[in-house]
Amino acid sequence: MKIQIVTENQENTILVAEKFAKSLFAPCVVALEGDLGAGKTTFAKGVARGLGIKEPITSPTFTIMNEYQGTKTKLFHFDLYRLEDPEEFHAMGFEEYFDLTTLDGISLVEWPSNCPNILPERRYDVKITKQGENKRLIEISPRGLV
Repeated sequence: MKIQIVTENQENTILVAEKFAKSLFAPCVVALEGDLGAGKTTFAKGVARGLGIKEPITSPTFTIMNEYQGTKTKLFHFDLYRLEDPEEFHAMGFEEYFDLTTLDGISLVEWPSNCPNILPERRYDVKITKQGENKRLIEISPRGLV
């Protein structure tokens, strides 16, 4: 069952993501797709807020992954935009963050299409589409969860 929500500004996007995050339980993987500037990192900020994370959330474009401790679980925020070859990902040893039998937290992945074979079948797919300067369509689809 796909959920579709239209937001009118960044704060609405953060609020939607915050509410979504409050429904998540570890272990969990969230694949976050959208064009450049669509609001993926803004959505990640809302997820972090929903998990009780107080520190600033930045896109891990150059570090690939940032780790945050929430009130109940950890958030592993990935940005795979700069990966040119899925083998780079495997060479970094990040597979454990996508194995639902050992994952100790929630992995949120921007640009998951750059490493499609790492994602577990059981996950949430979130797609953000720009519909104007500030307006966004957010589509949340559970995969293998229902």
